[in-house]
Amino acid sequence: QVQLVESGGGLVQPGGSLRLSCAASGSAFSFYAVGWHRQAPGKQRELVATMSSGGSTNYADSVKGRFTISRDNTKKLVYLQMNNLKPEDTAVYYCHGGLNGNGYWGQGTQVTVSS
Repeated sequence: QVQLVESGGGLVQPGGSLRLSCAASGSAFSFYAVGWHRQAPGKQRELVATMSSGGSTNYADSVKGRFTISRDNTKKLVYLQMNNLKPEDTAVYYCHGGLNGNGYWGQGTQVTVSS
């Protein structure tokens, strides 16, 4: 079983940058597919970016070219570098890890993009 804890959220102006981190505990982290999702008020949770255990990535069209997902298996960390942030990126961002049909979520971190 994996426990996930996000950090790095906050308030940023449009055009600014933030880096979210997700710290994982538990074994076999390197075998997990990981990802970031977000949920804005009144909207459904949506996928932002994923990374397989082999390093393949996938991004939502709305963040392509602005966000980058990465992982450090040695430190059991997942990152989401967010550049050129827009007000519509405002949401609670959740880290997700999955392996063999089992999925785990963090508690979320708030990102607010506003001037």
